[in-house]
Amino acid sequence: MAMKTSRYSASRQKACQQCSSAKARCDRQHGPCVRCTRRGLSCVYPRTARSESPLIGSNPVNNLRTDRVNTSTLATERERLAGSMHVPEGLDDLNFSGLELICPIDDTAISNRWLNPYIPVPGQAVKQYPTNVNAFIYRILKSYAAVAAHGRGILPFVHPIQMRPRPVGSPLASCLSLVRVCSSPLPGSEATAASVLQREMNDIFNQCEEFDDEDQLAAFQAYLIYAMVLFFRLSEAYNDVFRGTMMNLQNLARSSTRRGVVCAADQRRVRPRWEEWVITETKRRALYVMYLFDSILSTQEGLPTFLGTELEGLPAPANKLLWQAQSRYQWEREYHVHMAEWAEGGLTIDELWPVPTGFGETQLARRRARVDQWLENTDEFGTMLCAVTTCTHGD
Repeated sequence: MAMKTSRYSASRQKACQQCSSAKARCDRQHGPCVRCTRRGLSCVYPRTARSESPLIGSNPVNNLRTDRVNTSTLATERERLAGSMHVPEGLDDLNFSGLELICPIDDTAISNRWLNPYIPVPGQAVKQYPTNVNAFIYRILKSYAAVAAHGRGILPFVHPIQMRPRPVGSPLASCLSLVRVCSSPLPGSEATAASVLQREMNDIFNQCEEFDDEDQLAAFQAYLIYAMVLFFRLSEAYNDVFRGTMMNLQNLARSSTRRGVVCAADQRRVRPRWEEWVITETKRRALYVMYLFDSILSTQEGLPTFLGTELEGLPAPANKLLWQAQSRYQWEREYHVHMAEWAEGGLTIDELWPVPTGFGETQLARRRARVDQWLENTDEFGTMLCAVTTCTHGD
């Protein structure tokens, strides 16, 4: 007699990992489910407890091959990462095509920043970070590298919706999976891990011009994360090779910035699309982190570090209510409040810099009031930037 199929077997079958991460209904087909098929996503079902084997163990570097990284391992680990973070719900309608972005700054100055100590530029101003401020920046960036390596939490220059399920090959998703090999590397394994990361970085750099707006930002973020992990966790810092890494990073930053770092709608004082705002806000945050990272490297090399005057006029990090919005509706509601509170325009990054020569008492009082208003709702990233600039430049 043929054994009957349990009436619970179908109902207890788990949804695919894409639908599970998105908290969407899954038809649980044996092949790709309908939702994944429509979106062109990689449809993977969880393995049963009996057949499942760990893809990445407690010490992932033990499982790492130096000749090739297993893409299915990266994809599965990416899904685990996405599921462990607070990814906003209702993201099925996201559309990152047709973004109206502008670049109001000289992007070439970003890629040429490494030349500043060697070829003086008119108007350059040395930052002159105090020793304690430099140490503070070092520890903050080191903590970012640790967050990425341990796969816990979310970096302040990665937006939560970027953690939604993405097709295999997304630069940021692959990066956040791969850097976990540096969580607890065994003695003697650092060179192997560094070699794998550097190969991925080379691939990103060589392919960056082929990416769309969303993936080019992801490429810039991924390269930045790889570089910080190499510097802070694998001690691949004090050599000519790493200076070349920073030059490549600045070129990636320029390529991403050139495609737009401000929403065109903001220039018209109207609300942009959520997707446009996410791309530009995240891009600027990554830029600010890169500039801090560059200052650390320059200090280690005994070189001066200069104020990023080419970034003048860019918005300071947005408030946490906008950054942490869990849905389009919530973000749009908060953006309307933001526009009402900042009718004259939001705070710009240069308002945290040294007070210009000739500033009168009225101008100084107005700037202080604007910074105070911005601090009311800024997140930890904004607070960190304010602490660095205030302790360096004063009021």
